[in-house]
Amino acid sequence: MLGIPGRRLLIAMLVIFALAVIPAVFVPTLLCRQPDPVLDDIGVVPAFSLVDETGQTFTEEALRGHPTVVDFVFTRCDAICPALSFRMQRLQERTGDRKGSNIKLVSVTVDPDYDTPARLAEYATRYQADPTRWRFLTGPKDQVTSLVTKTFMIAMDRDGNTKSGAPNIAHQGYFILVDGDLHIRGVYDSNDEKRLEELSRAARFLARTGSDHSYKFGGP
Repeated sequence: MLGIPGRRLLIAMLVIFALAVIPAVFVPTLLCRQPDPVLDDIGVVPAFSLVDETGQTFTEEALRGHPTVVDFVFTRCDAICPALSFRMQRLQERTGDRKGSNIKLVSVTVDPDYDTPARLAEYATRYQADPTRWRFLTGPKDQVTSLVTKTFMIAMDRDGNTKSGAPNIAHQGYFILVDGDLHIRGVYDSNDEKRLEELSRAARFLARTGSDHSYKFGGP
């Protein structure tokens, strides 16, 4: 059994060890931590009423209380959409941890006349979409067009059909970040890996700093 001098020596050694190890572990972490992002406030998502891939009504209230990343695709697309949905799938995976799970994803079709809930459900399965985090929206064409082009400021235009017979709908490949108060906080180029990293960090920041998690994604 250690005597008093031995105990003092042990305690002194533990103190010295702690003073050496703790700064070595925590100081680099603090120095390497990036500052919180400064986000724009581009506008507010107005009231809308569409339906999701299950056929259930989906309104703007389903976006409240958590950050949401929105993109725009259609199931017959053979150009930009597969890449967009793959990157959204990757974002779902990257934010699948406990701290990131409050980040939600929404894909809005730009071909609502064809993209029924059943077709969107099949498309969602293709990209392994988690329905608790990633939903797909369709609805009346005029309402979808207004939401896409006016609210989210995404240009889209139809110019005939492709060789496969699918509509040739040109639309921009951006991801839109919406906060829990329905404010649009950023527009991110899906082809820019650096911007996608910034999107992930911004969404995590909003998830961390948001205070109200009582709203249910996809419905009241």
